Amino acid sequence: MKMALALAERGRGWTHPNPMVGAVIVKDGKVIGKGFHQAAGGPHAEINALEDAGENTKGATLYVTLEPCNHTGSTPPCTQAILKSGIRRVVTGMKDPNPRVAGGGLDFLKSQGLDIAVGVCEDGCQRLNEIFIKYITTAIPFVILKCAATLDGRIATSTGDSKWVTSPSSRQFVHELRHAVDAVMVGIGTVVKDNPQLTTRLKGRKGSDPIRIVLDTHLSIPLGAKLLHLSSDSDTLIVTSRSALPEKRMALERTGVRLVAVDCHEDQIDIKALAKELGKMEITSLLIEGGSRVNGSALRAGIVDKVCMFYAPKIYGGDDGVPICTGPGVELMEQSMRLKDISVHRFEDDVMIEGYLKYI
Repeated sequence: MKMALALAERGRGWTHPNPMVGAVIVKDGKVIGKGFHQAAGGPHAEINALEDAGENTKGATLYVTLEPCNHTGSTPPCTQAILKSGIRRVVTGMKDPNPRVAGGGLDFLKSQGLDIAVGVCEDGCQRLNEIFIKYITTAIPFVILKCAATLDGRIATSTGDSKWVTSPSSRQFVHELRHAVDAVMVGIGTVVKDNPQLTTRLKGRKGSDPIRIVLDTHLSIPLGAKLLHLSSDSDTLIVTSRSALPEKRMALERTGVRLVAVDCHEDQIDIKALAKELGKMEITSLLIEGGSRVNGSALRAGIVDKVCMFYAPKIYGGDDGVPICTGPGVELMEQSMRLKDISVHRFEDDVMIEGYLKYI
């Protein structure tokens, strides 16, 4: 199953909105077939593993990270191919979390006389597809908040300078995060100050560009912003208020961007309502790379599932620079949001704390 998990990981960034899945076929103690889901719309992991194994699958065991499908979607049911192959045992990491099909594949195979086992390396399988699980059960994107700060909590100086807080290795990992998600979001302040591209640039291999989302209540984005003039397969979305000027709307739409109007409160985008709207657009995951205002708003709205906080071994040394979050905080320290399932990673001299939000 660990081999299947490693195979599944190779599909990261290419399978959404589908889950990442890996499969290994074993016979007489030897691996005879391996496969993974390579891209949405393509063959599932089980099919690729069966093709790799050839005709020597009768009586073999299939290890697969996710319950085989028993319904026809963009591909035929994997259960039928498994039956036809003569495989006698199926070991699954986890059941399909999709409430419409959960258990159907395993129940069908069991009814056909196959030996079934469930829950092997289940924690790893669930972590692998945390994005898919959140979206398929809630219709709301899985949200990651990324931030880079000095040890004393500043993401930029008082002049707005933030290049660079962290090391090249840390920044390269952020490109891996972009590759893995459907969309990346910033506020208009970040666009005006940094003029970013928000594309994916990986070393030595092609990456998948996320949809670029800009929170811009009053449509103040400059028409010359790099985001509006990219050669990319993904879209740029500008989220604005319903009362934004129609003239600026038309000028922006002529550049090819998509505008999304949502409700605003106290001159700020309602981020909780936006998350639901993005879910309706089949955006399954979102990486927030905003400034302190967006960070604070997202955390207070309770939409953040996971944080990746990079800390550089630097001390800003003042109380003026830009903090990680702005806006009202809690009154008591015991009311602070807590993280669970924490892990710590090192990138050159930087430290990244990764964890999941525990709001209650």
